[in-house]
Amino acid sequence: MARTHTWALVGSESLMGRELRDVVAGSGLPVDLKLISASPEAAGTLTEQGGEPAVVWELQEQALREARVVFLAGSPESVRQVLDLPGDARVVVDLTHAAEDHPRSCIRAPYVEPPGFRAPEDAVHLVAHPAAIAIALAVPRLHALSPMARSVIHVFEPASERGLAGVEELQQQTVSLLSFKGMPKQVFDEQLTFNMLARYGEEAPLPLETAELRIERHLATLFSRADLSGAAPPMPSLRLIQAPVFHGYSLSLWIEFVENPGTDALESALACEHIDVRRSDLGPPTSAGMAGQSGIAAGAVSMDRNAGQACWCWLAADNLRLAAENAVAVASQFL
Repeated sequence: MARTHTWALVGSESLMGRELRDVVAGSGLPVDLKLISASPEAAGTLTEQGGEPAVVWELQEQALREARVVFLAGSPESVRQVLDLPGDARVVVDLTHAAEDHPRSCIRAPYVEPPGFRAPEDAVHLVAHPAAIAIALAVPRLHALSPMARSVIHVFEPASERGLAGVEELQQQTVSLLSFKGMPKQVFDEQLTFNMLARYGEEAPLPLETAELRIERHLATLFSRADLSGAAPPMPSLRLIQAPVFHGYSLSLWIEFVENPGTDALESALACEHIDVRRSDLGPPTSAGMAGQSGIAAGAVSMDRNAGQACWCWLAADNLRLAAENAVAVASQFL
């Protein structure tokens, strides 16, 4: 009989926490996931995990004592609390990016890491930004087919990247606007409903530029590791745009090659375990259509009519699912 390992999830009530619970439950791995609340108010409540009743624990050292892996999906304060607790034998996997400045932080994305890659033994495993993972899945495959000269990528971010507060604010703004009432602006400090934002308002708690720079940093790290299995592609010019959608990333890629290989070759190069290619006889992927789906989808591959060496490509991904699956892939290396 296979040994059952204990994993712990801090922030089990968050959007990312709920997604991770679903991924673990469907993974078939021999693990017992202990649910821990990032806030004392939710501790002691009864929920379910994998179809079985489960109690939500309070965040204390005792709750983490038997856990081989600890996932962090709660508030920045809960992340700092876990990192301050003793327990060198625990593997810490951060999905919040709050541990990005930790001296042992190591950006991880097993879906795009080269064979044999191993993080330092004492690493705090920081799951890469889902948009960076999506780009790193697709772009190096195209660069390996035909060297790229340059690329421009527009990333359309969903409200769920700001957690439950972002989703609720978009919903409340929509209801308020249709009811001719004032709109809440605590998260975005701007009207997002029926709108698109290149920047948040001045009083937004997290500037959109902060997320844009994080994607670039994480992408640069993922690209640099491509040197272990081939030449890294050039860094793209990247622009992050806040879209009025609840869930799922959409990405528009413009790529100029030294020699354009043509759409058929590009579609074939993209196809792999984690990329579902929608060829010209199928409609392009959508963020709504990718909800709850693994990996990413690519489609609408076409030549640029005004630049013979360039092409367009459209990507879509479930941001929460993509991050959660990579987090579980990290943890699985320690079974």
